[in-house]
Amino acid sequence: MRVALAGGGTAGHIEPALSLADALRRIDPNTEILCLGTERGLETRLVPMRGYELGLIPAVPLPRRLTPQLLSVPGKLAGALSAAGEQLDRIQADVLVGFGGYVATPGYLAARRRKVPIIVHEANPLPGLANRLGARLTPHVFTGHPHTQIRNGRFIGIPLRHQVTSLDRLAMGDKARAYFGLRPDLPTLLIFGGSQGAQRVNEAAFATRDAFRDAGVQVLHVVGPKNADEPQDLTQDGIPYVAVPYVDRMDMAYAAADVAMCRSGALTCAELTAVGLPGAFVPLAIGNGEQALNADPIVQAGGGIMVNNADLSPDWIVQRLIPLLTDTDRVVSMSEAAARMGRRDADMELAREVAAIARGDKPTPDMPLPEDDGDDAYYDDGKDTR
Repeated sequence: MRVALAGGGTAGHIEPALSLADALRRIDPNTEILCLGTERGLETRLVPMRGYELGLIPAVPLPRRLTPQLLSVPGKLAGALSAAGEQLDRIQADVLVGFGGYVATPGYLAARRRKVPIIVHEANPLPGLANRLGARLTPHVFTGHPHTQIRNGRFIGIPLRHQVTSLDRLAMGDKARAYFGLRPDLPTLLIFGGSQGAQRVNEAAFATRDAFRDAGVQVLHVVGPKNADEPQDLTQDGIPYVAVPYVDRMDMAYAAADVAMCRSGALTCAELTAVGLPGAFVPLAIGNGEQALNADPIVQAGGGIMVNNADLSPDWIVQRLIPLLTDTDRVVSMSEAAARMGRRDADMELAREVAAIARGDKPTPDMPLPEDDGDDAYYDDGKDTR
């Protein structure tokens, strides 16, 4: 089986693609995987690091609105489409799976020209333009959010790293805390803002250090590589506050924590619910508010709390978050509620679908190319969903 994956630019597109690749290899170690990407995205680091081949094509950013920039898209798209087609021909792809982002549109169109079956996975509740186009070229469309409105969409969850989905937080808790230099006997808050950190989250957390100490709450704070060069031990009176630039073992960070204060990108929400970790969500007000939409079902189910980015402050942390961390029964209840929302098997379920479609077990109708339906609501498909 030869599979092309199109999902570059941001971690929110790349990580699900790589998790699917891992699952396909668990089904059949001989599966040939090619990841389409651009030379300026995170895929240039993440894809080779995970042991997969990266095929580079030109990036084609799509404007979020009808602007004069749209006039430059056809010319750029032609070159990207040609490059994507060459990559598909080189491996003789049996199927193309797209996750959105700059590379998905040329990938979908190149596959369509070659009659290569197309599969679309949309992680967000509000689909991006690339995946809305892809969904019009195939009946095989899967979503990571139960309320995503996209043509032919079927909820399956977001493919996640096996390292995360196989995590037993309770069994690993003491080991994980020791790994980060934390105590085994204190309520633990994990703070992170995505791959680059989050300024408002960082500022509010640092301003609350004394309150954390006074409440006996220890903190593991991932500040982002642009905000620190090396770990800092900010322990006060024996209550650890560990600040690190980056964590490459998020499974251990999840196991160490009782609650996470974080953004609410699609991937983050999927990982927290998969491991049953309650979230204090601080959605970034981007696009059409999709981060808040990601977190809302979890909050409604009792698996998290949410505060607007503009409203996050030391006072909110003291009044809402610290009382939660020190209420063991409430933390346990929220953990159970979060876990009920989680999907741990989306990677294998999607991998089985891909394998069946690649084998031709599921028919792919000869669908017509999309026609203009008057839809001019463009969304930025290059955002970081973390």
